[in-house]
This record gives sequence, structure tokens and C-alpha cells, in this order.
Amino acid sequence: MIDLKRQGDLWTVTLNRPEKANALTAQMLERLIDIAGDAHGNAKVLVLTGAGSIFCAGADLDEARAGLAVSDLWETLSTAIANLPCMTVCALNGTLAGGAFGMALACDIRLSVPQTKFFYPVMRLGFLPQPSDAKRLTQLIGPARTKMILMAGEKIDAAEALSWGLIDRSVAPDQLDQAVHNLCAQVLQAEVSHIQAIKGLSSL
Repeated sequence: MIDLKRQGDLWTVTLNRPEKANALTAQMLERLIDIAGDAHGNAKVLVLTGAGSIFCAGADLDEARAGLAVSDLWETLSTAIANLPCMTVCALNGTLAGGAFGMALACDIRLSVPQTKFFYPVMRLGFLPQPSDAKRLTQLIGPARTKMILMAGEKIDAAEALSWGLIDRSVAPDQLDQAVHNLCAQVLQAEVSHIQAIKGLSSL
């Protein structure tokens, strides 16, 4: 359900459970955490994407009801991604919802297809977002727009997300893979120490 493709220093991680809208189980989260750990010092670029037409619907509903919705695994994963010294790119092939926001927000750059919808229904479901999700959202789009998503439960389309700065570029679905490769080309040719230095200088 989590596929890892290594092309030299480029690692592509694909959420591969399209029949369930790539909803995440505890096992999938643990696998993603392990991959992030392995990528530390071994990858120059880590790309996160999904199979099918949805990036991720958040937590698997059955496991969410059993406690996954409030698990520390979400925060552990987003922290692991945020702390990676390599370039991290979230290639959103479709809708991003719920706890899956954490991994996308933790990435350096977010590309998205125009069909993507963004929503985080914690108010309706009675859960709290992970603390780092709210902080990273606020850093990207400001406090009022963060409240529109987290408190008002607004569903944001890709055009609005781009204008807000939630995503960095909108890309046609058939061009998403090439856009990622173009974006990463210079990084893949650089020395690891240079990548780490520039990422450190350009991070909050």
C-alpha cells in the first residue's frame, strides 16, 4: 500500500490504495515514517504522491474510529519529513483531506493538479488537528485562512489554494511527473552538503 521507487538519489513514495482513496492505516503511517528515516542522508529528493485520482482522504475510517485519528503517528511522520535535509516535494495528484495535510505541509514544495480539493474536517468530526499542521498552515496562508479551513470547514479548490500559497504550482495531470523531475534536476546534480546548506538558509 506504500510503494517506494528509488532512481538513484530520487526517491518517489506513492500511496497506493486507490480503492480506498489512499486512506492511511497505522501500518501505512509506520511505513512512511520508516522511509523518511531511511531517506535521511540517502536521498537528495523525496517525492510524495498518490495512485489514482485522489492523493489521500486522510485516516482510514475504521481505524480512525478505533483511535488512529488521535494517534501520535501523524505528528511523528510530519516531523520526520520536515526534518529531512533533502528536498521534499508533495506531488498532489488529487484531493488532500484530513490528517494527510500533515505530510504535505511538511514538504518543501507542493505541486497540484487543478482538480484537487483541500479540506480538513476536524471541526465537524470533533477531533483536533495535529499541532504542527495548524502552525504550518498559519505560516503558509495566515491565521484567518487557516481558521477558514480548520474551523469553518471550508473546502478549497486548487486555484484558491494557489492564490493563498497553500500550493506552489498547478500542473496538468499528464505533466505532473515531468514537472517534478524538472523541479528536482539541479538538486540531483548538487553535492549533499550544498543541498543541506541552501535548505537550511531558506527554511523558517
